Parts: sequence; structure tokens; C-alpha cells
Amino acid sequence: MLKSRIITAVILLLALLLVLFALPDAWWVAVVVVVVMQGTLEWSRLSKLTGRSTYLYGALTLAMALAMVWFDANHTGAEQVIPHLLVYAVAALLWLIIVPTWMIAGWRCDNKWLMCLTGWAVLLPTGLAMLDLHAKGPWVLLLLMGLVWVADIGAYFSGRKYGKNKLAPSISPGKTWEGVAGGMLGASLYVLIVWYFTSIAMLPAMLLAAWWWVGLAVIGDLFESLIKRQAGVKDSGALLPGHGGLLDRIDALTSTLPLAAMVILFGQLS
Repeated sequence: MLKSRIITAVILLLALLLVLFALPDAWWVAVVVVVVMQGTLEWSRLSKLTGRSTYLYGALTLAMALAMVWFDANHTGAEQVIPHLLVYAVAALLWLIIVPTWMIAGWRCDNKWLMCLTGWAVLLPTGLAMLDLHAKGPWVLLLLMGLVWVADIGAYFSGRKYGKNKLAPSISPGKTWEGVAGGMLGASLYVLIVWYFTSIAMLPAMLLAAWWWVGLAVIGDLFESLIKRQAGVKDSGALLPGHGGLLDRIDALTSTLPLAAMVILFGQLS
């Protein structure tokens, strides 16, 4: 299991580096659309859509994803800021208010179309953030994604070795507070390394932002675990050997990248 997990992760990383740094930007746009659509397919399964409903949901999602691409291609960066911030405001409302309340209350959503709306709020801002952060520079996107991955690795191994105190046993019995601490430690070391080798200042602010980032990642991870538990499945899919589905790999990114992009866009307004 661990071997296949590592092999899959290495292949995905090499493919990501190829698209980010060696291929034209159009390839990245195509990758983002594919990610959104694969995530939609898996979310449809978790929402228990069947037959025509699945095709309709996929078609509407594709139309919205392509509309985002078209809008960006036909409007200047200044014209994009406000519409993009509105999309990210939906993500902020979801991850900072709705999802925590949802998990604390243990709410079970049996309305398929409400689940579909939630899926759009999860996936479309993530896709837009992947485009916006890439436009700021491939290294910006890679460093932000790397922070999530390092925290995830730290949480995985510290949780396996030291995990005793359950984080949310009714949602994900395997996650522990020791794992969260390992994720925080991994994120802190990552920030220290980035700070040392770059000209970025304000180390305390960077560390606080990283810890906040890990907290958001945990929320995204737990929320997907809750949705899978309520759907009665272990993984969102079987696309990635050792990892499960695509949503199982990007769950922490869905709750972090949109808010990072929102903060950066707010900086443009000041």
C-alpha cells in the first residue's frame, strides 16, 4: 500500500512539474478542466446521482468551467478581480462557516441537488484558484501546493507512529491530534526552508499563515471523509493506486487554494 502510494505520488509530481514548467500555458488550462471534471464525476458518486442526473451535472459543470476559461481569456486582469473575488467568497463561506457547522452538527444531506451545489462550491473555486495562482507564476502555485503536501506527509507519518488521541472519531477514526501536530511541524519546517532560500521576509507572519493553512487543509480533509462516510464508501474513486480517487488527493487543496487566491487578489485592490 505504502509503496504504490509513493510511486503514484512521484509520477503525479513529475507530471505536474512537466505541465507547470515545460509545456505551454494552454496545457495547464486543460489540466485544470480535467481535474474539475474528474472531481465532478467522483462527487456525483458521493452524491448518489445516477443515469441522466449524472450526465446533466457533468454537462453543467463543464459549461461553467469553460465559461470561466472564456471569461479570463476575454477580459483583462483588472476586469477579472471582482468576479473572481465573488467566486472565492462562496468558497470562504463554505469552508469557514458552512462546513465547520455541518461537521459539528453531524448534518446528513440526503438532497442530491443540494449536494451538487456543494460540489460546485468545492470544485469550481478550486479550479479558478489553480488558474489564478498559476498566472501569478508556476512557482507560486507549486510552493502553495507543496505546503499542503508537506503538512499531509507530516500528519500521515506522525499519526501512524504516535497517533493516540482521535481528532474526529465519528468522521475519520484514523486521524489524530498527533497527526495534526506532525502536519504543523512539517509546515513549519517547510516555511523555514522557503524563508531561508528566498528573499521573503516576515517569518512570524509566514508561520502563522502556514498554521492557518494547515487548519484549513484539515477541514477539507475531514469534510471529504464525512461525505464519503455518509455515502458509505471508503474512497471517492479508484483512479490513483494507493490513494483512491482524485478527490482523496486534492481534498486539502479545495479548502486552501481558493482562500489563498482570494487573499492575493485582495492585495491587488489595496
